Amino acid sequence: MDLQEAVARLKRFLQPWHESIADPETVQKKVLGVLLEHYSQTEYGRSLGASQIETIEDYRRAFPVASYEDFRPLIQRVMAGEVSLLLSESPIGWAITRGTTKGESKFIPMTPTDLQMRVSAGRAVMEHILISGRFDILQGVNLNLNFPSVVGKVRTGDREIEYGYSSGIYLKHVSASTPIRSLPMQDEIDALGGGKTLKDWEARFDLAYKKCKTENVTLVGGVAPTAIDFGRFLRQKYGKYPKDLWEIKLMTLGSVPGINTRLKPSLKAMYGPVEIREIYGATEGMFGQQKDMARAWVPNYDLFFLEVKTRSGIKMLHEMRPGELGSLIASTPILARYKIGDLIRAFRAPYFRCIGRDIWYTPLVYAWGEVSSLNLDRI
Repeated sequence: MDLQEAVARLKRFLQPWHESIADPETVQKKVLGVLLEHYSQTEYGRSLGASQIETIEDYRRAFPVASYEDFRPLIQRVMAGEVSLLLSESPIGWAITRGTTKGESKFIPMTPTDLQMRVSAGRAVMEHILISGRFDILQGVNLNLNFPSVVGKVRTGDREIEYGYSSGIYLKHVSASTPIRSLPMQDEIDALGGGKTLKDWEARFDLAYKKCKTENVTLVGGVAPTAIDFGRFLRQKYGKYPKDLWEIKLMTLGSVPGINTRLKPSLKAMYGPVEIREIYGATEGMFGQQKDMARAWVPNYDLFFLEVKTRSGIKMLHEMRPGELGSLIASTPILARYKIGDLIRAFRAPYFRCIGRDIWYTPLVYAWGEVSSLNLDRI
């Protein structure tokens, strides 16, 4: 593939996202129509009249905002075999959360449509390559620090389906179709088991070091705290930081607020003069990613229907004013009007930050972090 063809392919891949950023109102209406087609094939959607809904106002009247606790009984019934209760297609896996809900991991079914939508996580990498012209990133290796894709199996009706962490499941299913190699391979990580102890993570980090120590690692993707833990592990066990082993060009990281502000000094100290791009996602979906040098992410308006609950009521995410806060409500092919539990801060369009969980003191913690890092709400 020559350079001109590669650029054209990247532009085609990114075009739906770019178009949605330019006109989110129009695109969000189209996305709602697509989602309602999924919902109309489920018992939950039919019970709420999904096929009769024509406007956003109709949708809000018919479908309630629902948390995981609201969906939990329905998800348990899907596990028992009532797949069509919530899903328009059979699940290919179950994603579990790293956090807990009342002491237990949340289980979210993953379908072929849902998995395909998670390819959007690659937009941050592709956008950076297109803007910078650094196609050499694709010629190297992605250091795979993802969580296991297989932790166990859950019976869904008469089938046993694997469950694990969404990032690992995504990488396992799509790595064969991406232009960059990921090491260790996800199957190698899964073979070490799904434990979460320090010993379990040391075994994964040791595997990553041994598989990649002689490779041209150009990219690191995954959970930001895990990337920092890996850097500390290398220093403690081998006396080296990642920057001593590799010339990493780009890190695409998610999971926590403050990646580009609070955590950036530590990441740069360990990994060198890398570009950092933030991914905003959850077990339920990948909702946005950093587009450029602005230290904020841009929503995937072309994939998900995104609302927020603000002090002035429920509105579309793209309707938020700079400085306004709102609790994210995301509609996915699986979950309609799902309250993620994250607090979103709007900047100038089309930029946003997740500043933490939707808890009363989160704005205070965010404000203190901005002052202490001398960032002062700049993007």
